[in-house]
Order: sequence, then C-alpha cells, then structure tokens
Amino acid sequence: MRYLLILFFLLLASVGVQSCISDDFTDSSSVRLRFSTDTVTFDTVFTGLGTPTARLKVFNPDKKGVNISSIRFSNPESAFSMNVDGVSGSSFSNVEIRGGDSIFIFIECYIPEDREQRPFLVEDRLQFTTNGTTQSVQVEAYGQNVSRLRNVEVTSDMTLTADIPYVVFDSLTVRPGATLRINPGVQLLFHDKASLVVEGTLEAIGEPGKLIAMRGDRLDDVLPDVGYDIMAGQWKGVRIAAGSFGNRMEYCDMRSTSEGLRIDSTADLTRQKLTLVNSWLHNSQTTVLSSRYAKVDAYGCIFSEAAGAVVSLTGGVHDFSQCTLANYYLFSVISSPILSLYHLLPEDAASGNPNPLMSATFSNSIIYGLASDINEGDLTGSDVYLRYVLMKAAGSDDANFIHCLWDTDPEFETIREDYYFNYRLKEDSPAIGAGDATLTAPQTASDIDGIRRAVPPALGAYSAADR
Repeated sequence: MRYLLILFFLLLASVGVQSCISDDFTDSSSVRLRFSTDTVTFDTVFTGLGTPTARLKVFNPDKKGVNISSIRFSNPESAFSMNVDGVSGSSFSNVEIRGGDSIFIFIECYIPEDREQRPFLVEDRLQFTTNGTTQSVQVEAYGQNVSRLRNVEVTSDMTLTADIPYVVFDSLTVRPGATLRINPGVQLLFHDKASLVVEGTLEAIGEPGKLIAMRGDRLDDVLPDVGYDIMAGQWKGVRIAAGSFGNRMEYCDMRSTSEGLRIDSTADLTRQKLTLVNSWLHNSQTTVLSSRYAKVDAYGCIFSEAAGAVVSLTGGVHDFSQCTLANYYLFSVISSPILSLYHLLPEDAASGNPNPLMSATFSNSIIYGLASDINEGDLTGSDVYLRYVLMKAAGSDDANFIHCLWDTDPEFETIREDYYFNYRLKEDSPAIGAGDATLTAPQTASDIDGIRRAVPPALGAYSAADR
C-alpha cells in the first residue's frame, strides 16, 4: 500500500509538472511564427462565385506556447475570409498555439462581378500579431468575370465569343432548327453534372493556338502543380441527338467528363452526323467517343484516357485518319479495349438487327496504351480496314490489317506517373515517317499545333515536321 501511495503522488506530481509546462506561454517579442507558405495563391476565381478552400499551416517553433493576439486581413473590405478552429470570420483574437504545435487556417475568396474582361489581380495580407510583433502572409487571386448559362435553350442561331469564359449550369441545349456557333478561343466551362445537348447543329470551330476549351469549372489544383481537370467526371459531356446532322468540332479540347461525346443512333447514314478535325477528346469515366449507327469522321484527332473504351463505334460509316487513340487512364481498372467496334461482322447481320453493318477505315494512326488495342482481332468478312496503323498487339497483316506496325511502342512524351499526358512523339519514335502520304486527307495537312505534316507523314495526330 505504501508503494502504491508513493506511485500515486509521483503521478500527481508528473501531471502537475506537465500542466505547468503546457500552460507556460512566452511573452517574448522575439518569437517568430513559421508558415507553410509565404503566399497563399488561388487559381482563377470566377466573380460572383465562391472558391475552393486554401489551407495555411501556422507553426510555433518555440518550446513555450504563444498567444496570437490578432489574426486579420490588412484590408477591412477584403475579398478573402478565413476559418480558424471551425469558426469563420475576417479577424480573430487571442489564438493560442502550444509549444512545438501548429494550427490550420482555411482561407476562401469571393470576388464580386465587375466589367473587366481580362483576369485581374486581387490581393491582401493576412497579418499575425504576437507579443507586439507582426508577421504577414501574402494572399492573392486572379478574378475573372464569366457569363453564366443556366438551363439555356438555344432556339435560334447563337454565337459564343471569346470575350469572357462561359460557365454552364445544368444544361445548354440546342433545339432543332437552331445552330450554336462557338468561336476560336472560347472557354466553355461546365459545372458538376452539366451537359451540352445538340438537337440542332453545333459548329465549334477553333484555330491553332486558339483551341475551344470544353471542361469542368474547377480551375484549382488537385495536387501541387497538377490541375483538377485530370479528374474525370467533372461534368456530364456532349450528346448529339438522333435528329441532329452537319455538326463540326475543329480544334477543340474536350476533357474531364463522365460520359464523353455521345452520338445517338440515326437511321440515315447518307448524312454526315459529325466531323472532328484536329481536336483532343480525353479523360472520361466511361468512353471518350461513343457512336451508334451514325456517319462520323475524325481527322488529326487525339482520343485518350477512359475507364472504358476510348472510342466505341456501333455500326455506322467512319473515316479516321491521322488519329491517336491511347489509354493511360489513372483512376480505375480499364474495362474495355481502346478501340471497340460492334455490328461489323457477317454473323452480326444474322442476329436480326436491321441496321447496316459498319463501314470504316482507320489510316496513318496509332492505337496504344494500357488496355488491349481492339476488341475484334479478326475482321475477316467485314468492311473495316486498318491501314498503316501502329498497335501494341503482336500480329500480322491480312486483308483487313494492311501495312501495320505490330508490337511497337510509339514513344509518346506521356509520363503517366507524373500526371503528364502528351501524345506528341519523341525524336526516336518508330511512328515518325511510317505513314503513307497518299492516305493523308486534306483536313490533316497540318496538325492540331498548326504544323504541316512531313512526307511521308508520322503516324498519329501530331506531325513530326519540326524534328
């Protein structure tokens, strides 16, 4: 019992000492806080909308605790606000940090609308006063005015210009008989689950150096120096309805969707459904391009990153020339071959499906990635031909696979582990000069960068003329 009493009093003494230590705060003016960064920077902030939260960590390197008598923004009318210990506000008093400990401050930004068209800098300083000494952290953001489109129905011809970005909430629908024209350099940003539905006609015509952007509206980083739009599923995608014909997408960068570009089935294969030229469609939770029983052509395009097939075609009439189909999808197991073709073999006609079998040509192109190349390894009896196509699979030419490069790495610039997806070719790529100039369509005389193709051309979407 005597030993238990001694142990009890020793424990009480220990707790008392620790209590004294933990309650010991310094009043020295020489104490300096440390910060996780000297500048908190927001990516482009849309006016009239809130921002994702930025995080600042504040360290107390001293052995004793410190009392921060004031945390506030230098501008009383600041566009920034903060949250400390679960409480939101523009200023705080008597915030304690124990010795060797730290706290988090969460910062947000709200910029009201004005008339500026170009991005403009908004800045402030977050000031910390401790024992009469003031330290500060720079806080800055670039405000951008936007045009908000909420459940817009285009019932007559409409043109989107590149003056300021557009943010689409819910849907942008082009009704039958109307044409939506999108000028070079337009940024069309879609909120969560928003979509573009084309029942009339879409003419999205960009230029080299002025691509039309179709992407989600999250402009912040998901990782340091890695944009949030590497995450698929930021918005729904584009759907071209059954009764829509004569659509064109040229020099478009469409990315980070849940459903990609979907083309509904139509009974008329004599009319062009969609023509894609020098565009990059990438990063989808399902397919990047899916089409059923339609006439769809693609020239000089890149299709990449999908949880399912990158390109899925069912029946229809197709000409894919100088295209790159690649899949290095990050976020799930890839469930389908890169190029998936359906309703093309003689036995498909015997199934009772009345639609004509597929007619398609893929030329001067690349099919390569983590998934298998094509779902149908034997195209015998079909009207589908691959001419001068580089593939990962080991195989041999026949009547449908003509002058193909088998079991060959195209040597893309892509570095998947660094979240860097670039389908231009390295200098020693075997795809350079491996194409047939007689198969180069007029639409692909230059690539998406505006560089004219060499003779003979490189396989895939990008020219190697500047090598």
